[in-house]
Amino acid sequence: MDFRTKLPRNKKEFALFMAIISILSVNIIAPLITCLELEFSLEIWADVLKALPLIWICVVALVLLTYKPAEWLTGKIVKPGDSFSAHMVVNALCSVLLMSVFLTVIGSWIGSRQISLEPIRMFFYKWPRNFAISFGVEACIAQPIARMAMASLHRRRDGGVVPKRTA
Repeated sequence: MDFRTKLPRNKKEFALFMAIISILSVNIIAPLITCLELEFSLEIWADVLKALPLIWICVVALVLLTYKPAEWLTGKIVKPGDSFSAHMVVNALCSVLLMSVFLTVIGSWIGSRQISLEPIRMFFYKWPRNFAISFGVEACIAQPIARMAMASLHRRRDGGVVPKRTA
């Protein structure tokens, strides 16, 4: 029943779900990665804020491009009958895996305001850290908040009826 209550049921809800996740993720992940790479300072954080709108557009585009491959990959790992939590963790893992590969390079280009070979050359040094940070934020902050929002929306729409939990 968690699949029905905590996930989007239509395109409008999917857009809201994606907006919540992407806005939270971009506003946490990009400043954190940048500050870890350069230094934690108000100047660095303010500079990152200027790049966030373009990074957010790239994130939304990449979510739409990687959504189906991540679903396919998730289906190869989890099986029908596995718990809702298992599906969500594996789906977050697959989504972040695909997204982090692209954003490790594209995010560096946007942040530095230049296209160079440096992010590609440094990819295997930077990607594991970026993946770990992104997966942590997605699995522990962004997706749980978005699922809570969906559950709240569905509870209101369904007349406040809370379905019984199933294993």
